[in-house]
Amino acid sequence: MCGITGFWNKRPLNKESEGILKKMAETLWHRGPDGYGFHVDHVIGLAMGHARLSIIDLDTGDQPLFSKDRSIVLSVNGEFYDYKRIRTKLRLEGFDFSTKSDSEIAIPLYEKYGLSFVEHLRGEFAFTLFDKEKDQLILVRDRFGIKPLFYHLGPEGLVYGSEIKSLIANPSVPRQFSQEGVLHQLMHTMVPGTSAFEGIHALKPGHLLIITKNGDGFDVVEKKYWDMDFPMDRDRDQFKSENYHIEKVKEELSRAVELRLEADVPVGCYLSGGIDSCSILGLASSMQQSPVKAFTISFDHDAYDESSIAREMAEKTQADQEEICLTADELYASNYLQTMFHAERTFYNTLGVAKWCMSKRVNECGYRVVVTGEGSDELFGGYPAFKQDYLRHTYLNEPERLEALENSNQIFKGAILAEKPVTHQAWDRICGFTPAWIQSWIQTLEIARPLLHPDLREATSGYDPLLGIAETFDQTQLEGRHVLDKAQYTWIKTMLECQILNWGGDRVDMANSMESRPAFLDHHVAAAARMIPPEYRIKGNIEKWVLREAMKNILPPILYQREKFAFMAPPAHTSVKKQEAVQKLIDRFLNPDRLKNSGIFDAGRIADFLKEYRYDSDPTSLVRKDALLNHLLGMQILQEQFIEGKGDKISL
Repeated sequence: MCGITGFWNKRPLNKESEGILKKMAETLWHRGPDGYGFHVDHVIGLAMGHARLSIIDLDTGDQPLFSKDRSIVLSVNGEFYDYKRIRTKLRLEGFDFSTKSDSEIAIPLYEKYGLSFVEHLRGEFAFTLFDKEKDQLILVRDRFGIKPLFYHLGPEGLVYGSEIKSLIANPSVPRQFSQEGVLHQLMHTMVPGTSAFEGIHALKPGHLLIITKNGDGFDVVEKKYWDMDFPMDRDRDQFKSENYHIEKVKEELSRAVELRLEADVPVGCYLSGGIDSCSILGLASSMQQSPVKAFTISFDHDAYDESSIAREMAEKTQADQEEICLTADELYASNYLQTMFHAERTFYNTLGVAKWCMSKRVNECGYRVVVTGEGSDELFGGYPAFKQDYLRHTYLNEPERLEALENSNQIFKGAILAEKPVTHQAWDRICGFTPAWIQSWIQTLEIARPLLHPDLREATSGYDPLLGIAETFDQTQLEGRHVLDKAQYTWIKTMLECQILNWGGDRVDMANSMESRPAFLDHHVAAAARMIPPEYRIKGNIEKWVLREAMKNILPPILYQREKFAFMAPPAHTSVKKQEAVQKLIDRFLNPDRLKNSGIFDAGRIADFLKEYRYDSDPTSLVRKDALLNHLLGMQILQEQFIEGKGDKISL
């Protein structure tokens, strides 16, 4: 697990280039504190940098890596699993290796298969590979976007990096927000392939970016190599038994966890009170000889705290549990600012801050790797919004099922669930309905848009963010699919990458030099999950039914029987201490002078919004305003950190 960065200029490099590359790599020190590696070719204009976090092959795995004739250069962030078997197979075919690194297998696979080599890679990764003979640079991102990779194409050439901060350390990359990107930050949902910053793109999950030198310029091609690809409703194998799917999930998930326990350093597990992380810990505890180290977050608010179930699971598996209880002091102030700096985007809930605090504790305990439960809800239909869509379209004459769901998820209305159905024409057209997961953010956008500075409001008046997102979906992946498939697919293409795997995953974990490995997002597990008929994913009123049945013998009975509970931190309005803590952030970043300097928001309308927030007493309205307040603060903080160039040095 590491950080990668670099650039490929259209012209030969000058004497300042190596200094620029070093500066870019140094912005990623938290991703790779064990040393830097560089490859610079002045003649062709190529500069590749690597910041290393040593997890596998501690002695000889420094990067960049080279083919035997040095015509291929490789720089990897992430892990390739099952690499020992693949390396042995390649060795028997005559390929040589100079390290014991998992990363090195990409070179002979590329030599053997060409661009289809990515189909033979299993894991979470983002990497660059330069082929000198073809004069071609290839950027690759894993199937779900677990590992980040950004790029900028400008007049001088291509600039890339694991994080945006490394790109803007290059003077050729502009420091400014995208006008449309601001709107997407406020409504929480990004257009796939974009960022909040002008001219800085995210390489889409499951894609290659192929840059080939053509005279004095570049030919650039984006190529998709993988998609979730739910089967057509008419083609799904309805004759497979319930037990077949249960046994298939057992098999694939067990293998995925087993592979993710491979490391040359100790591996722990994240443990919440949910089915997902408890399943991971249960499997890992069976596979490891010694007690597994389990890390748990607890909150000072009973309605949001699941730590009692986590403790029960830790006792059941005899895990060595490390629990951290987070209060207002930990969720706001400097930790809030640090989380924003590493996420490089806004967040609606301080769960991201909580996970930053947890990764810090993991590091302090001497661990560099944890296996996590992210991705299970996406694959097995776990989120309340998925269940809402499924129930609405499956049990049309049984409204009591929906009423039960809404009653059990009251505290999440206004954020992850809308309090009333809303629709959007573009989504109705592409999906046949507007998925429940986007509806709350449609309502948030209605409140947020009027808060923009008049100039920005006018500049974006003709832009529809919902249409911008909808137009990126591959229509062939939605046609003929079940309602539940469509809900899961659209979420996977948007919120999984920009939320769950960002400020809920890699960015806050790697902020503290700690690698997280989400076993559920193994593409073999995904292949098994997508074949599960919708009526088994959500059976009657039970979400993730197949997973529950597969894992029931390792889960505590209370968890096996319990309805999905969304993992969130208590919003600011839930206690006086949190209100006081968030007010300090408001005073610092939403005061009239700061608002005037940034030019993002209308100071008068922000003042009105804050007054309404202060005197609001409606729980749903407060949840939505809490979410929007985090986005407003986030934009102001990002403005200072990145646009004004103050980095992580700003304070309250």
